Amino acid sequence: MAETIGWGILATGGIAGAFTKDLAVAGLRAAAVGSRTQESADDFGERYGIPNRHGSYEALVADPDVDIVYISTPHSHHAEAALLALEAGKHVLVEKPFTLNAAQARQVVALAAEKNLLVLEAMWTRFLPHMLRLHEILDAGTLGDVRTVIADHNQDTPKDPAHRMNNPELGGGALLDLGVYPVSFAVDVLGGPTSVTAVATFTETGVDRQTAIILEHAGGRQSVLHTALDTRGPNRAAVIGALGRIELDAVWYSPTSFTVYDNTGEVVERYETAIEGRGMQFQALEAERLIRVGETASPRLSPAESVLVMDVLDDVRRRIGLTYPGETPA
Repeated sequence: MAETIGWGILATGGIAGAFTKDLAVAGLRAAAVGSRTQESADDFGERYGIPNRHGSYEALVADPDVDIVYISTPHSHHAEAALLALEAGKHVLVEKPFTLNAAQARQVVALAAEKNLLVLEAMWTRFLPHMLRLHEILDAGTLGDVRTVIADHNQDTPKDPAHRMNNPELGGGALLDLGVYPVSFAVDVLGGPTSVTAVATFTETGVDRQTAIILEHAGGRQSVLHTALDTRGPNRAAVIGALGRIELDAVWYSPTSFTVYDNTGEVVERYETAIEGRGMQFQALEAERLIRVGETASPRLSPAESVLVMDVLDDVRRRIGLTYPGETPA
């Protein structure tokens, strides 16, 4: 590996552009980009100053200047791309949701373990400064026994039936694209659920338009979650304990601020966030840290926990009747 770790960008959509910008903010090196066409790779490379530009994913993962591959294909292709990169001996940072279902997630995690390579889900929220501070507060016992998580992720997304959000062929729907955030947050704070309740309504294309989820966790703890793809919501969250609560400002899953209250309503702490860039660099910095120390699992989001989140999403899909062409949830 070179003195600086080389990132390969697999796929050239909008999220890949946002991530590549934040690599530059952090002083990290985008070494190569790969697309399904040379034209797209050249255009992306020109826009973001990436020297090596490949007209196929196979060529990208074979590039000797690439140490880790960032994957931002549609959900339906996450597992395929991750397996391709791992087989080529590259570490992987794969966009959320980790894969289309838990069976695929287990396959990716097993290959990474076999190859002794890092596989990290790009659930960027987990690595943001305000989330690290939130966990310090929880660990200090400020809220006492944590009882409840409440979170929504509702967006007004494109209405075009062919858009990936509405396209079942690409793993569309509110749950996998947006609902994964509150589900992952609930698991992060309260652990995996002991039971799942969910209801949904569907678009004409056959994906979930909105989904409401209640998770029960150990000790009777609860999380109440909501997601929708055609209505803009408050996009706020709260963690409620026996001694107080944390209220996260909009947009809670991106760099934001929060307030800690005690049970009398008095403010215990006001946390303000001020960072450069969108905030996607923090997951990249964690990936590089792990690579440099030879670790293959992050304490903030292990491969096993990414599989757990996919198990929960599979369970929700079973309950609302959402399947995708060619697969059945594991």
